[in-house]
Amino acid sequence: MFDAVIFDWDGTLANTKQIVVASFKRVLKDSPFRVADGFVESRLGTSAREIFREILGTAKVGFEEETIRKLVEKRMQAEIEISGQVRLNEGAFDLLKALRGRVKLALAIMNNKPVIDYLLEACGVSEFFDVVLSADEVIKPKPDPEIFLKCASRLGVFPEKCLVVEDSLFGVRAAKAARMTCIAALTGSFPREELEQEHPDLIVGLLSDKEAILKLVFGKSRQSS
Repeated sequence: MFDAVIFDWDGTLANTKQIVVASFKRVLKDSPFRVADGFVESRLGTSAREIFREILGTAKVGFEEETIRKLVEKRMQAEIEISGQVRLNEGAFDLLKALRGRVKLALAIMNNKPVIDYLLEACGVSEFFDVVLSADEVIKPKPDPEIFLKCASRLGVFPEKCLVVEDSLFGVRAAKAARMTCIAALTGSFPREELEQEHPDLIVGLLSDKEAILKLVFGKSRQSS
């Protein structure tokens, strides 16, 4: 049995892909830089600042960190403005209800704190989480394990007693690097074949596959995918 379950948000608990992509395109629409939807989608799960660095770097444009900071702030505001389209993924609310009070719950996300604070309230799930960590509170984004290790520390739980639920390659890599068990959900932008290469402990199609998830959380501490 695990003592804590740590969730990702974008793509895992909530269907945010379209608004995240739209927020990047809105920020860049009056700039000389153009970004394809697939470019952003393939990088969901890492931080906005890393995505902007890659966009500017690919364009071979010199930039300062202040430029990146301003772009990230504009993207945050853009996402909040269009966040009325955000919905929880199928089974997410029921899964959180089934876990609440039985294990500690946390969010470890690469979105920014103003955005996630707004969305948690809008989706009515803010009360579920004991700890919420955002990209603003770590130095290294996923796939670095920093955010998961910091989350475990704040929960007061050993990493080996944490189970992570993720949808991205970056998130699964980070969870495994943190020595945590990981469930990969096929709810985001990454296909099963790519996620399998990261060796998650379990792959589920939807969070409504609740019995399989709960069996791993409360049953054996390890299960092969």
